[in-house]
Parts: sequence; C-alpha cells; structure tokens
Amino acid sequence: MEKLPSILLVDDDKTTNFLNRLLLEDLQVAQQVLVAENGQEALHVIEQECQKTSCPPLILLDVNMPVMNGIEFLETYAPIKQAAEQSIVIVMLTTSLHPRDMARLESLPIQGFLNKPLTKQMVGEILQKHFKQELPT
Repeated sequence: MEKLPSILLVDDDKTTNFLNRLLLEDLQVAQQVLVAENGQEALHVIEQECQKTSCPPLILLDVNMPVMNGIEFLETYAPIKQAAEQSIVIVMLTTSLHPRDMARLESLPIQGFLNKPLTKQMVGEILQKHFKQELPT
C-alpha cells in the first residue's frame, strides 16, 4: 500500500489526538500525521503544508472546538479548497451531532461522519472508499 503523504487530525482533545495519532502511525497509512487543536490552527497547518510539500489528502475533523469549531473551519476552508482545486477528503469525527449542526454540514465539503473513537476498521473503510487502498496486513 502506498502511504498517504499526510493526515491532519483536528481536535481540541489532546487525548483523542494522541490516541488517533498512535493508531494512524501504528497502521502506517501516512508518511506524516499532523495535529491541530482547533480550526484556526488547522487552516495554518494546511497553508504551511500546501506551500511546503503537498496538502494533506485526508482531514479528520472534530465538530465542537474552541477558537474555531469544525463548522466554522469548513465555512472558511471551502473557498480556499475551491481556489486551490485540491481533492482533499474531510471526515467529521464526533461523539454526537445535533440536528441543527447536521443541517449546516450538509451544504459543506465533507465526505462523511464517524463516531469517536477512531478504530482500525474505520481507517480501513476511509482508505478503501476514498483512496482505493487497503490497510497493510
């Protein structure tokens, strides 16, 4: 399996980021796992990575965060993504979604929702569905 150049984790929970990073590194699915603790940090990381090497092809995004939440990130990020013409997969990771949030997310550039915690099976499904890749055995 060819590794993704990078995956960006965006979550304000340090423990969640640690565990998700550990899982992704253990599965060896990306050359680099990047972490941001809110949407504003994520925008900065994306800007740096897109200029330096290549944009992260996969972003795992939490909904509820301080400073800039996942919905605000998507509203800000959508025009940037279109301008850059990048095919970046964004999957929301959450514990639950309020129907009001679900309605707002339907019009934004995401490719799915997953309930926390992230598992090996979930990572495998994302890779297969969006990147036509299988987990290494």
